[in-house]
Parts: sequence; C-alpha cells; structure tokens
Amino acid sequence: TGSHYYEIKRDDFEDVLEERRNSSDLRYALRCYTPALYKGLVPCKASMLKSIVLQSDSLQYVVGQVSAECGESREAVQEEAALLLEEMAHRLQLGTIRFFAFTLSKAFKALFRGVCVNEEGIQRLQQAIQEHPVVLLPSHRSYMDFLMMSYILYTYDLALPVIAAGMDFISMKFVGEMLRMSGAFFIRRSFGGDKLYWAVFSEYVKTMLRNGYAPIEFFLEGTRSRTGKSLTPKTGLLNIVMEPFFKGEVFDVNLVPVSISYERILEESLYARELLGVPKPKESTSGLLKARRILSEDYGSMHVYFGHPVSIRSLAQGHISRSQHNLLPRHIPQKPTADTQAFVNDTAFRLVRLQEENMVLKPWVLLATLLLQNPDGMDLSTLTEQADWLRRLALAFGAFLDWPDHEPCSKVISSSLALHKNLVCVSGGRVRLVVEELPGAESATEEAGFNRAVSVLSCASYRNQILHLFVRPALIAVAMQTANYEVFNCFNFLRNVFSNEFILCPGAAVQDFEEACYLLGKCGAVQELQQDLVMSQSGQTTLAFLCSVLDPFLQGYQVVCRYLCEELEENLLENKFVPAVRSFTLQLILSGTCVMILITAYTIKSRQTSPHSVQPLCAVFEVFSLLILSLTKSTKRSNKVPEKRTGKESDSVLWSTLKAVCVKTLVLI
Repeated sequence: TGSHYYEIKRDDFEDVLEERRNSSDLRYALRCYTPALYKGLVPCKASMLKSIVLQSDSLQYVVGQVSAECGESREAVQEEAALLLEEMAHRLQLGTIRFFAFTLSKAFKALFRGVCVNEEGIQRLQQAIQEHPVVLLPSHRSYMDFLMMSYILYTYDLALPVIAAGMDFISMKFVGEMLRMSGAFFIRRSFGGDKLYWAVFSEYVKTMLRNGYAPIEFFLEGTRSRTGKSLTPKTGLLNIVMEPFFKGEVFDVNLVPVSISYERILEESLYARELLGVPKPKESTSGLLKARRILSEDYGSMHVYFGHPVSIRSLAQGHISRSQHNLLPRHIPQKPTADTQAFVNDTAFRLVRLQEENMVLKPWVLLATLLLQNPDGMDLSTLTEQADWLRRLALAFGAFLDWPDHEPCSKVISSSLALHKNLVCVSGGRVRLVVEELPGAESATEEAGFNRAVSVLSCASYRNQILHLFVRPALIAVAMQTANYEVFNCFNFLRNVFSNEFILCPGAAVQDFEEACYLLGKCGAVQELQQDLVMSQSGQTTLAFLCSVLDPFLQGYQVVCRYLCEELEENLLENKFVPAVRSFTLQLILSGTCVMILITAYTIKSRQTSPHSVQPLCAVFEVFSLLILSLTKSTKRSNKVPEKRTGKESDSVLWSTLKAVCVKTLVLI
C-alpha cells in the first residue's frame, strides 16, 4: 500500500575511507582475507570451472545441434566452443585483488570525500551469501561502479563477485587482463543468432551459480545511463540466473539490488557530449592514463546502499509453476514461456524500482532541478528559499536525501554550488549555468546553442536522478490540467507514452495512480470531492512544479511527433534518424519557429519560454529514440523507421498507428 511504501526505515551509513585515511593501505591490501562462503559451495579453480562447462550435457547437446546444422565435425565445433569460453572466462586471482585494493585506496581517497555504505545491508548480504547463490545487481551510472563494488566487498571480508563486463575492455592492453584476473568475464553486446555462443555463455553463468562459485554481478540496465535516469532493464542475464531455480537445480537464488549514488559523476561532461552526437571515445590504456588528471578534482561523496535480498522462490510462489520446466530433460534448451517471461520482466522492473528508491539524493540534485526551470538564472536568495521548499516536498514524497540537518540551508547550498563550479557560477548574488566552449559547430549561432546544451545536459543528468520520486504525481498533475474529468484515462495515456522513458512497472497503472494520489493528498496538493480530484487552495505551487518536471519531456516528444508527421523521409534508416531529428530540432530552435506549447495554463501565463531556449533541444536528445520504442512497442522491430507513405500505402497499420498516436500526442500537449 501507499502508506507502507513511504514509511521505510533507512539504514545508517559508514564511511569506508575513514579508516583508509588513518592507516596503511599496504597493510590493508595484504591483510588476511577469509570470507564466509556459500554452504553448498563446490570448490574449484577457474580452470576447472571451464572444464565443467565444456563437458556439461547442456553444451554437448548444442554442440551436436550446431555440428549437424553447419555440417562441421563435432570436434571442430567443440574446439570453437573452447575458444569462445577462453575469450569469455575470468581468471580470478587474489594477488590481483590485493593490487587493486592498494591502488584503488589511493585513487578513491583522492577522488572522494567519503564512500558511505549501509552496514545493515552488508550484514544482510553476508548472511545471504552463506544460504543461497547470490546475484548482485548494482545501478550503473559510471565505470567506477564495478570497481567500487569489489573494493567494498573486499573491505568487509565478503566473497568477491565475478562480474559480467562488455568486450570494450578486452582490447585494453594490460588493463583488460587485470580486470579478468579481478573477476571480470567478458561478453559480447549482442549475440545475434549465434546459438553456440549463447550456449557457452549461459552454461558458464549457470555453472557458477549452481556451484556457488562466487556471487555473480551484472547491471540490469545493460549499460551506463548517460542521462541519470534508470534505463529499461534488460532481461537476458536475469533469465539465465533464474533458470536453475525454475529447473529445480537450486533451492533458491537471492537477488540483491544495489544503489550507487554519486555527488558528482566522473563522466558528466563526456555523457553530455555523447548525447549531443560526439562519438564515445574508445576504451584504451592510453586513454586511461590520460584520465589521471581527474585525481586532482573533487567529486564529493558517494553512497552505496545494499538492498534487502529478494528471494526468487518467494517471488515465484503462486505465480510460476516449475513443473512445466521439467517436462524435458534439464540439458535440453527451452525458450521461456509467455508466463515465465512476464514474470522475469516484472521482476526486473521491481528490482530497478528498488534501486531507485534507495538512491541517496544530494542537495545539488534539487538545485539542478530548480536552475533548469529558470534558464536565465536565479537570485541566490530565491534559489535558497525554493530549494528549502523542494527539500520538504521531496521528503514528503519519500526521498532518501543526504541533507545535513545541523547546517543552515544557505551553507548547504553554497557548499553544493562550490563543488559543481564547473556547471554553475555565482556572480552579483545571482546563480547561472556555466557555458562551455565546444569547437566544431558549423556556425557561431549553432556553436552557442551547443555550448549551452553541454551545460544544460550535464545539469539535466543530475535533475533526472529525482524524477523517479515525482514522475507518477507529475503525470496526475498534467492529467488534471489537461482533462479534468478524465484524470485516470489521461494519466494512463501519458503513462503508456512514457513507458520506455521512466521505470513504470507493466500492469501497475492503477497502483501507480493510487500511490500518486496518496502522495498528492499527503502534501495537501489535492483533495477528493465526489470521486473527482480537485486542486486544493494551497496546491497550485506543488502542481505547477510537478507539471514543469515533465515539461522538457513533453516538449521533446512534441518535437519528435512533429518530425514524424511532417519531415520523415522514405526508407530512413535508424542510424540516420537520430541525427536527422537532432538537426531538425536545432534548426527549429535557431530559426525561432519552434512552437513550445506548454502543457498547462499556469506555465503559459507565468513562465515565458524564449524561442532560442535550448531546453527542448536537450529534452529531445534524451527522449526521442525512446518515443519510437514506446509508440511502436507492439509492432515487430525493424532496422527501419516506418516509412512515410502516400496513397493506398498510407493504410499501413504500423504507419497509421504511429501517426495517429503522434497526432494525439500533439493535440494533448
């Protein structure tokens, strides 16, 4: 229920760097390491693990299939499987872990003021590791995440994880092998239809899980979020780690969501440039060495919250019948049934929601939210006053906020602004965004737009950290302003449109609506009269703020809908669609012809939007590809964006549906 959901007791935190600042890093790295292990552990070395995988019935079955299908000898296919496993497998060695323990201690003390960990979460994890196989599921905002996870587990004398890593790192000389020896196993971003690769990979993961070899760690989001928002979860690996339970090979599996919160993200500027179309730098050892200059920067503190272990057995009880998974011998691969896939998908969304709920929000997140709503800057006194109001609203909505109670609000804000001096400046009592220089634009006007976009997108990545808190009440606020007598229907429509934009659990529209209504009532923004939601006398400020939270996303979707309806070329490939929309949006903004129809009368009356504002541009960079997903999610995926047809071809179900929803969205917003 809503009341239970928002009355969660928070754990206390301990700074793991405090002891490191007062004692020898070498002694720490070389100390006795005796972690508690899984009670059902089958001891084996990394080399023995590979032999078990290659000789397994499951892999041998697929080797036989591939041999018959391709006309190759069984021995040749078996050799290929061995090469794939060699490329993939980790070689976890304690000596390498000790090396990282020493070097990372030095690096973390230089980068962070503190690394705060919830001790109760560590105690829960220690117990869980001994009882059942454990899967660690951290949020993913930085390359620092997996290094920090292993560092913390070593610090608390817990079993070190084996970590699913992308192939990006394998090309890095020395570093790639060091990561492999610290527990990383490397997987391709996409398997395509490679049956043998999938069999090797899945059997490798399942063998480690069944044997209790080590906690398995991977990122549900699949990749780093460049926008600060949680990404829609990927379920491939989650399917694999659940399969041994479904087939009765293990009694239970514990899934542990981990929330990693940064006061300042190391890649903030890099992410902004990637969102603006600048290619992502290729991972390399030389690039890593050049990045040493970040050690002279102050990145504030970070919090790592280990959530309550989630039992797959408890989740599945009453929802999944395991008998259907035992109709065939265990070694024969089976595609998940519709019910099983729905269960896995629902579990993935639940876990990402748990990650979001336990994110620790810093004061800068609130300041970035307010500054983005005031693109011309704010008086410091006004910013302080509004930040204090937003702090109280966030706490009322259940925020996990790191705000020093014993310090005056003005001091907290000044400290936060100083930490983020690369993004904001204070001059003459006024706070404004810092505009960076970004060479390579085609014209001075275009360059100015891109310069501002870098700053706005960097700030937006922090503002987005608080969206999970406000998005459901914000959808209601927008619905109330748009369709006063059909609030739920409008809420549900918006929720469907944004289903790939925010973490909105499938099939939970009614629950989301009820929880959002509870929150709005709790803060006094709305009241229920004759089964209708009505804004209270004191609720205008809150509802207006919530509408403004969604403004950039609504505006971004509006521009993309406009492009789809007016400018879409025939046979436009997906990789060309993104730059085309970016160019279309930029030209609209620079020409001053981009009509920014705001969603509420309040925003139209009280806040004029400059035709040269770059905010809609940034919103589009964040959301337009997700719009295509949300509007076409019920259709078959294609490498092409739906074509703009004429005549009889315009009756195409896909195009008609897409265009109809775009038009409906344009009318709504």
